[in-house]
Amino acid sequence: MATENSNPATPAESIGNADDMRNVTATDAEKARETAEEVAPEPDCENPAADEVSEEEAALDAEQAGLELDEETAEEAAAEVDKTDLGGKSKRELVEMFAEMLEKEPVQTLRKSVEAIKIAFYKLHRAETDAARRDFEARDEAGAEFVPAADESEARLKDLFREYRLRRDEYMAGLDKIKEENLKVKLQIIEELKELVDSDETLNNTFAKFRELQQRWKETGVVPQQKVKDLWETYNLHVENFYNFIKINKELRDLDLKKNYEQKASLCEQAEALVTEPSIVEAFHKLQKLHDEWRETGPVANEYKEALWERFKAASARINKQHQEFFERLKQEQVKNLELKNELCERTEALSEQPYTSRKEWNKAGERLLEIQKMWRTIGFAPKKDNTRIYERFRAACDKFFEAKREFYAGVKTEMDHNLQLKTEICEAAEALQNSEEWKRATEELIALQARWKEIGAVSRRYSDQVWKRFRAACDKFFERKSRHFADVEGEHESNLRKKLALLDEMQAADVKEGGFDMIKDFQRRWSEIGFVPIKQKEAVQKRYKEAVDAMFGVLRGTERDRSMNRFKERLQTMKSSGDKRLRNERDRLYNKVRQMEQDIALLENNIGFFSKSKNAEAMVADIREKIEKAKRELRDTIEKVKMIDSRGAEEGAE
Repeated sequence: MATENSNPATPAESIGNADDMRNVTATDAEKARETAEEVAPEPDCENPAADEVSEEEAALDAEQAGLELDEETAEEAAAEVDKTDLGGKSKRELVEMFAEMLEKEPVQTLRKSVEAIKIAFYKLHRAETDAARRDFEARDEAGAEFVPAADESEARLKDLFREYRLRRDEYMAGLDKIKEENLKVKLQIIEELKELVDSDETLNNTFAKFRELQQRWKETGVVPQQKVKDLWETYNLHVENFYNFIKINKELRDLDLKKNYEQKASLCEQAEALVTEPSIVEAFHKLQKLHDEWRETGPVANEYKEALWERFKAASARINKQHQEFFERLKQEQVKNLELKNELCERTEALSEQPYTSRKEWNKAGERLLEIQKMWRTIGFAPKKDNTRIYERFRAACDKFFEAKREFYAGVKTEMDHNLQLKTEICEAAEALQNSEEWKRATEELIALQARWKEIGAVSRRYSDQVWKRFRAACDKFFERKSRHFADVEGEHESNLRKKLALLDEMQAADVKEGGFDMIKDFQRRWSEIGFVPIKQKEAVQKRYKEAVDAMFGVLRGTERDRSMNRFKERLQTMKSSGDKRLRNERDRLYNKVRQMEQDIALLENNIGFFSKSKNAEAMVADIREKIEKAKRELRDTIEKVKMIDSRGAEEGAE
């Protein structure tokens, strides 16, 4: 019957032989996790920025920069950030801390600290980049794209990381050699254990030699994983043979067995207490250390051996089950994350395929894409085999969108440059007219130039005020000269007053119903051709003229409008019998007419703005106001006709 020394059970029950115990050494796990490739720059996705950056966003930035973290490392690194309070340090301080650690501490102890520094650094880096992007967008430079400034701290961090990785790789390469040396040492210890059985030394010397071999065994480091099981079984066999061979006295043996029992009972309690450990990953790592201690502990009495091992194995099974369930949940969450990221990729690809034709549409689409990017950052990792692929898909869709946006704004810039050229030509034409004394012709041409100006699209904000002030100055100069010219013709004012008073008498005596609108237009033409009157009589005579015109229009509007509406109703009846198509065409014609009249009214009102600053231009302003009122009346009549068509269509639909 074999006694128990460092293997807690028979070979069939050994820890190294149980698949569910997942007995992986810390160094092997560390070697499997530390697989980061070359450090690369962070990808550029336009993104408005957030005021605060989470550890998960910083971990995502580190991953996108080529500093990959697996699930366990990411969780441990995030915990390390909280534990070491790295969040209060600047990027420069973090880089200096990294450099000092790399210089003074063994490379194999730095993994968690390095990952924590990376997360803390990219948390600050991302916040600065987002703040710079918001400041850039606040300046609203049309057509420009945001390019992050070069970051010396980030370049230094990447250099240090490359140095760390080089040293780590050298250490890992040397670790395999150390494991082989440790294997040779432990095989030699086993050979010395065999020789103790045949030793002729006294019991005390033999037992002291045995304790020395046990201590050397414990102090010897790890061996290649594939040799662990056979090595421990061989070692345990010879330890048990030693105990049986030397037939140590019962008291000493019982004392040693009692000490081993107490130590293993304590290991059971520690394993059972791991159930309450908040971090499942940390609990699993601690369990591996407890298993190492269990192996190093000697045998216990046979009556306790099985029960004690079953207790320890049951506690281990609970931790292993929690560890397995944790990663199962993590895998399920990652699958869900992959589905969410696929959906965001589809939405981004749909945005990048849309044919936007205006700056407003591009801005709205850009805002939607920024919201999608914010949502992306809130989603955790996808499965490792899909994580890079889904990110590259998302990045490609974003790049396609922003490339199309850049091309659009390049076209907008070309169009604005063309508009600037056209408006510059208008300015030159206005400046050529500003000294003209052909008042009527020049006035008409300037008004035409103003209309053309309105039809031309926008120019770059850099030049818009400059070219507008140039055009306005030329117009103002002409109209001011015109006002001064007519103000100098004082001798004509009295004659003009008599002519206008005679014309007013003629207007009041005229039969408007017979002459119609043509008579009123003729009166208006004759009135405008008479010219200025003395300033003291200007308001009174203008008021009489307006009242006379309003009275004539009032007479005509009451009859003409009714006749016009009746004629239109008859046309509607005729168009109805000819089919709905004529009604629709008529409505479209009237609707277009409404839009045109609205533009005409806006142009006339704009002209008033030009004339209002000129001296002695009241008559001209009054004439324009009259035209505006006439246009508004015609606009109301046209709108009423459109409503009549809509009302007739609604009645037919009800029938």
